[in-house]
Amino acid sequence: MFHIVLYQPEIPPNTGNIIRIAANTGCRLHLVRPMGFQLGDRELKRAGMDYRDLAHVTEHACWKDCSTALASQRMFALSTRANRTYTTQTFQSGDTFVFGPETRGLPDEVMQQFPDERRLRLPMQAENRSLNLSNSVAVMIYEAWRQNGFAGGQ
Repeated sequence: MFHIVLYQPEIPPNTGNIIRIAANTGCRLHLVRPMGFQLGDRELKRAGMDYRDLAHVTEHACWKDCSTALASQRMFALSTRANRTYTTQTFQSGDTFVFGPETRGLPDEVMQQFPDERRLRLPMQAENRSLNLSNSVAVMIYEAWRQNGFAGGQ
C-alpha cells in the first residue's frame, strides 16, 4: 500500500492517531528518531497503541537510514511551504508521504532532497499556521487510497 514517514514526531497523541490511520488503511508507518517521546508513553498508548499490533511500524535511527530503506519508492514531502497542492498529483501503490515535526515542519536540508513536483501541501486559509499532523496524514492517505480504488478495503 503506502508508506507514512513521521520525521522526528514530537506529540504522542498525534503519533498514536497516525498508528490507527496506518492500521486501518494498510499503510506502513516509519518513525524517524529522535522523537519527543518513547513508544511506551501513556499518551501514545491511549491514542493508538491498542492498534500497534495491527500496524506495521518501523523506527529509523535517522533520516538517512529511513530514506535509504525507502529509496525504491516514490517519495513526497508534505509542507506548508510547498507550491503544489496534493490534488494535482496521481498517486500509486507504494508511494511514500513524509511529514515533519509538529512544531517546525520538515527542515530545509530534508526538503531540498525532494524536487518541486514531489513537494505537496494541503490548502488552508491564508495566514494560518498548519493543520494538525494526524489530520494532515489522514487527508493525504485517504486521497491516495481513494485514487487507488481503496484497494484492500471494504
